[in-house]
Amino acid sequence: VAINCAAIPETLLESELFGYMKVSFTGADANKKGLFEVSDHGTIFLDEIGEIGLDEQAMLLKALEDKSFFPVGSDKEEQADFQLIAGTNRDLRQEVLKGTFREDLFARLNTWTFDLPALKDRTEDIEPNLLFELERFSLAQQRQLRFHREALDKYLDFSRTRDALWRGNFRDLSASLVRMATLAEGSRITVENVQDEIIRLKKLWSIEHKAQDVLLDLLGHEGLAQVDEFDRIQLIGVIEFCQKSKS
Repeated sequence: VAINCAAIPETLLESELFGYMKVSFTGADANKKGLFEVSDHGTIFLDEIGEIGLDEQAMLLKALEDKSFFPVGSDKEEQADFQLIAGTNRDLRQEVLKGTFREDLFARLNTWTFDLPALKDRTEDIEPNLLFELERFSLAQQRQLRFHREALDKYLDFSRTRDALWRGNFRDLSASLVRMATLAEGSRITVENVQDEIIRLKKLWSIEHKAQDVLLDLLGHEGLAQVDEFDRIQLIGVIEFCQKSKS
């Protein structure tokens, strides 16, 4: 069972995780099992766990410690035996120091920790994922499409240079492939398609870097670190738009 904590409002997270009873709130027209109960004797993945608030962290800690919880609107405690995996793009140690993440919850989660390096630091993963995205695009569009060998080599050579920042990691790679595949004529992505895409990527990352500097000046390192990754991308787009505006 997987849930993206950043995609659920804090007011709804409790009912999503623990479930609720009929008529416990407006719209609750039937009992609903929470994701912890659904994952009984299984595994639950809480993605972006660093985004949840302190009140929700306290409720989560109890559920993890005791493997027990109260569904919203119920006075009967439920039990669930599950394995937990949590993911975050934040440094939870820094969040603990700042007071935005509970130290006891961090200690409970921190049994095994695995750091995933950024795409620019694991360039050996670019080629297989690029080809995977191409195959997925071909299936979705019902269109057979391949790279010219020279075009693929040129793209991979660029992907490993200092100019290839991969700020969005695999999102950047996926979007890049979709652009080349969409603009390709016939059944092959050509050297010309790759050259045009390299220019686009360099321009994209150059603009993002400038906008990122503006955000850094406004918020400082500490403030910028507290901004959600997706919100940061949107803010960069707003700043880029403002930079181009005459007003």
